[in-house]
Amino acid sequence: MNDEVYTEILLDHYRSPRNYGSIESPSAQITEHNPLCGDTVHFSLKIQDGKIVDIKFVGQGCSISQGAASILTELVKAKSVAEAQAITEADFLKILGIRLGPNREKCALLSLNALKKAIQTKKI
Repeated sequence: MNDEVYTEILLDHYRSPRNYGSIESPSAQITEHNPLCGDTVHFSLKIQDGKIVDIKFVGQGCSISQGAASILTELVKAKSVAEAQAITEADFLKILGIRLGPNREKCALLSLNALKKAIQTKKI
């Protein structure tokens, strides 16, 4: 696929986010901010037997940060915690498929970094 297709996928996730909302009594949750541009993302997760059985997010910010958060929820839902933790920044940027400058990469990676922190601090 070319950049244009990946851009359209990201914009579709921004306009119609998947897994948007909150989970009551989550196993883990976190709110993270990008002070450079003001993006915010809040994840809530339900983790059972080492597996992410549900994940939701709410947030505000640019199309990259919010679209990436939506894409990430689809990527990790029903995966093991270990599989989610194994996603590297390079892996996620490749999945997003668009070329970004250093500041925009921070927007794209906000959700991945938040997810990893949430998993590390989960309550079981």
